[in-house]
Amino acid sequence: MTDPQRKLSTAELAEAGLTGWHLTGDALTATFRTRKFSTGLEFVNRIGASAEEANHHPDLTLTYLEVSVTLSSHDVGGITSRDIDLARTISGHASDLGVAAAE
Repeated sequence: MTDPQRKLSTAELAEAGLTGWHLTGDALTATFRTRKFSTGLEFVNRIGASAEEANHHPDLTLTYLEVSVTLSSHDVGGITSRDIDLARTISGHASDLGVAAAE
């Protein structure tokens, strides 16, 4: 998974072992239960900072008790190593905040 411009295969996605993330069409999706709006807002801010640093930007939805994240590399029409890397970073932020991914 070294070429960030290469669309990953289904097998490569399965090997990534991303807990709480799901393949939805040509995207990775996850919903995180934040239990409080303020926690969700902090989570979104952390995701935003990491996305800016990586220059790779997810679609985010913040609701009262949840944050939904969609990752896809629009330039290649699917999921790349950039998405896997950012998904891992986002999962780390969730863990740091005590936020669980909905299965």
